[in-house]
Amino acid sequence: MPIPQFMAAVQLIGHGGYDRLVYTERVPLPVTGPGEVLIKVLAAGINNTDINTRIGWYSSEATAGTAETTKSELSPADGDWTGTGLTFPRIQGADVCGEIAKVGSGVAERRLGQRVIVQSCLLSLRQGEFTPWLGSERDGAFAQYVSAPSADTYHIQSDLTHAELAAVPCAFATAENLVSRAGLNAGESILITGASGNVGIAAIQLAKRRGAHVTVIAARGKFKELQAAGAARCVERGSAIAAAVGNNSMDVVVDVVGGPQWPELLDVLKPRGRYAISGAIAGPIVHLDLRKLYLKDLTLFGCTSQDEQVFPNLVRYLESGELKPIVARQYPLRDIAVAQEEFLAKKHVGKIVLVPPE
Repeated sequence: MPIPQFMAAVQLIGHGGYDRLVYTERVPLPVTGPGEVLIKVLAAGINNTDINTRIGWYSSEATAGTAETTKSELSPADGDWTGTGLTFPRIQGADVCGEIAKVGSGVAERRLGQRVIVQSCLLSLRQGEFTPWLGSERDGAFAQYVSAPSADTYHIQSDLTHAELAAVPCAFATAENLVSRAGLNAGESILITGASGNVGIAAIQLAKRRGAHVTVIAARGKFKELQAAGAARCVERGSAIAAAVGNNSMDVVVDVVGGPQWPELLDVLKPRGRYAISGAIAGPIVHLDLRKLYLKDLTLFGCTSQDEQVFPNLVRYLESGELKPIVARQYPLRDIAVAQEEFLAKKHVGKIVLVPPE
C-alpha cells in the first residue's frame, strides 16, 4: 500500500486540559532519516507520562498527585520531565506496535514489513547522561505513522495481539528496569505499589519469573486479577502497610505511587533493603526520616533511563511466552480524551490502548 503524504495524529499544542490535545488528519508524515525506519502504527498505549507532560506535572510548580494536578491551571515552562521545556506541537505516545513501512539510508530493506515494538527510552540517541524518549523529545505513536531509530526498533515474533504488544514498551521496560536495578533475586520478598496499573502488572510478572515472593498494593476489587497475574498476597490500598505485611519484611519495594504513605514503605524494608521508584502518582513530595535511611542501611534507586539489557531481555521473554500483557480497553485515536479520562479514573487493570484509523 502506498504511503500517504499526510496522516491522522493527535498533537499536544501546550500544557493544560484535554483541549490541548488536537486530533487532525492533515499532519505531514515524519521524515525518515539515515538509520531510521518509518512505522505504520497498529496500536499505541497510554501512559502516566503522557498525562503528566500534558498537565505540566513535572514542573516544580506541581506538588500534588497527578489526579489533583489535572484540576489546576499550570502552564509552566519546565513542564516536561527534562525541565527544559517541550517544543509544541508535539505528538506524544511512548508505546508503539507497528509495521515497518519505509527504511532510511543505512537500514537493510529486509526490515520492510516486520512487526515491531520500539524501545521508548531511545538508547541509540543517548548523549552523555541524557536519553531522549519517544513521544517526549521526539514525536511519538499517537499517529498513523511514527519514525524511530532502527537500532531501537525490535522485530517481534509473537502470537500476542497488536494491542497487547503496544502495552509492553514503556511500562514493561520500566518494570524490568526497576527490578533489575534493585537486584531482585529468587526467594526474596518484593512489595509493589500501584499494582493494577500497567507498570504494576509488568512488575508482578517480572518479579514472579525471577522467583520472588510478590506482595502488591491495590484496590480490593482488583485482587483476583492481580493474583492471576502472579501476586501471592494483596494489600488493600489506603490500609496501614506495616500492619498488613510487617516491619522489616521486604527485601525490595518497587514504587510508582509516592504520596502520604511513602514513609511506611521504608518501614517494611528489611535492613539493607532496596527501594526503586519510577513514578509518584499520589504525590511527589514526601517526608523522609534520614535516620531510617542510614540506620537500616537502605539503598534508594531512581529509575528513568533504562539499562542496556532491559529491552532485549523483554523481547526474549515475550517471544518465549513468559509475559502476558493485559489490555483493559481499546479506543479509536480520535477518542484520546475519553481514554485519558478512563485512565485517570484508575478503575481498570492493565493497559488502555489507542488504535489509529486505517
